Amino acid sequence: MHFTSEKHLGDGVLERGFTLGDVPGILWTPESPAGPVPLILLGHPGGLGKMYPRLTARARHSVADGYAAATIELPGSGDRPRLPAVDEARVELRQALAAGEPVGDEIVERLIFPLVDQAVPEWRATLDALLAQPGIDGPVGFAGGVLAIAVRLALVEPRIAAAVLFAGSFVPRRMIEEARQLTTPLLVLLQWDDEGNDRQLALDLFDAFGAKEKTLHANTGGHTGVPAFEGDDGSRFFARHLK
Repeated sequence: MHFTSEKHLGDGVLERGFTLGDVPGILWTPESPAGPVPLILLGHPGGLGKMYPRLTARARHSVADGYAAATIELPGSGDRPRLPAVDEARVELRQALAAGEPVGDEIVERLIFPLVDQAVPEWRATLDALLAQPGIDGPVGFAGGVLAIAVRLALVEPRIAAAVLFAGSFVPRRMIEEARQLTTPLLVLLQWDDEGNDRQLALDLFDAFGAKEKTLHANTGGHTGVPAFEGDDGSRFFARHLK
């Protein structure tokens, strides 16, 4: 892990950009921690530049709660090399949504599985590097999306003790079987009127999760309308499992 930048954001938050191989990321930590702090990985749909304001707000919240927070750029996003097959599937998905047509399983699989297959090993390598940093310790939480990436990562990564999942992206139906094997405690946030999400599939996925502790919060509103109070609920959820 190579740190490329350092910025003091105020409110006791230190932000450092890093690269791990060719994968860029950002780490937020308390400026003066009393000791090692747990870590929350922040998932997002790609484009660190575009997502930076929202990611920073989430990271500030996490640091204020006593955690470190980190994120990485998704494959094919930002300045990373494009994934032409994924880009083509994304265009087809948007065309189907704009036309009011159902999105076929084949499109979703071509869009999502290449991202999952590449992003999950990158997240795990990043986790290795982050936990080797002074002042960061387990347990580890995950918060955000892309939903399919979060499900696979939580399933294969035993160091993730709890996850807040954002049900705001399409998931291949074949991942229902993976969901049945996932026993990590979960809090799932679903925007009921999210035009870019398959609501019924999100509900089916939640039903399939094998976790003994799983909670679904469904709120009215579109993709970016998650109520602010969900941040407080997420804090209480992570406090139960990471502290």
